[in-house]
Amino acid sequence: MVQERIDNLNKPKGSLGRLESLALQVALVQHTLTPSLEHPCHILFGGDHGIEREGVSVSPREVTWQQMKNYGRGGGGVNMFCRQHGFNLRVVDVGVDYDFDPAECPHIINCKIAHGTRNFLHEEAMTEREWQQALAVGAAQVDECRAEGCNVISLGEMGIGNTSPSSILMHLLLDIPLAECVGAGSGLDATGVQHKRDVLQAAVDRFRGEWPAGCPVPTLVRSFAGLEMAAAIGAMLRAAEHRMLILVDGFIMTSCMLAASRMDEAVMDYAVFGHCGDEGGHRRMLCAMKAEPLLSLGLRLGEGTGALCAYPLVQSAVNMLNEMDTFSHARITKYF
Repeated sequence: MVQERIDNLNKPKGSLGRLESLALQVALVQHTLTPSLEHPCHILFGGDHGIEREGVSVSPREVTWQQMKNYGRGGGGVNMFCRQHGFNLRVVDVGVDYDFDPAECPHIINCKIAHGTRNFLHEEAMTEREWQQALAVGAAQVDECRAEGCNVISLGEMGIGNTSPSSILMHLLLDIPLAECVGAGSGLDATGVQHKRDVLQAAVDRFRGEWPAGCPVPTLVRSFAGLEMAAAIGAMLRAAEHRMLILVDGFIMTSCMLAASRMDEAVMDYAVFGHCGDEGGHRRMLCAMKAEPLLSLGLRLGEGTGALCAYPLVQSAVNMLNEMDTFSHARITKYF
C-alpha cells in the first residue's frame, strides 16, 4: 500500500530516487501513509578507552572531557547542527575519565559507570556488569526522549581512541581483514596507522587465544567496545522497541549498529545511515551491511554530525508523502 501511494504521486515512477525508498522505510516504521517526525533528539554519549594508552590516537585523552565541557558552551559541531535542525541535545557521561562539576557543567547528564574502559590489549574492556549497566543507560535515555514525544533519534559519541574498538568489531563481526578496517582516526600518519594495526592485531590475537571456538556476540563486543559505544547499542535496541527512526552517524556508530543488529537483526529496519565517512573501512562496513548512506561528504568528526546533516533528506522524504499530490487528484494522466 505504501509503495502504491508513492507510485501514484504526480511524478515519473522512481524519479525521486533514494527519497522514495526512504519514505517507504519511514512509513513502514510508523505504520502509516502519513508519517511525521516529532521532537527529534540527539543523544551524545561520552567515554574514554584504555587502549588509548597504547598510542593509537593522535588526540590526547583529555580532549574527551574538554569537548564534553565545550558542548555545554554550545561550541561543538554537534551543537551547531542540532540548533540548525531543531534537535534537542542530550550529553551523557557514561565513562569519561574525568569528574565533572555539576555546577560548572549542568548540561552533562551524569551516568558514569567507570573512568573509562580497561586496556583491551591485556584484558576485557569492561565487565559483564558494566556492559549491562551501559546498555541500560542507553535504553533509559531513549525512554526519556520517547516520553517527551520523540519518534526520531540521532546518536553520537565522544571518546578518544574509539575508532580502535570499532575497527576490531568490524573485523571480527564481518570477517574482513583487520588491515582493511583500520584507519587514521583523528589524524594518524602512515607510521601511526601501522602502529595502530600492530596493537589491534595483538589484542585480537589475545582474544582469540581466550576464545578459540568463538563466543557470544555480547561477550565479543564488551571485550573491546567503549562504555559510550555500549550505551549507544542499548539506545539503538530500545529505540527499535519503541518503533523510532534511528539516524546512524559515521564509523563508530555504524559499528555499534552492526553489533546491535547481531543482537537483534530487526533493529536494521529502523536504521537510516546518514553518511559514508572518511575513516578507513567505513564504506567497506556499510557495503557489508548492505546499508545505503544518504550523504558522502568526507566527514570524520563523529559526535553524530553526519547523521544530523542528513536529517533534512529524511524530512524531504516525509514531506513528499504528505504534500505531493496524486495523479488522479491533480487530474494528470498517469502514463505508466
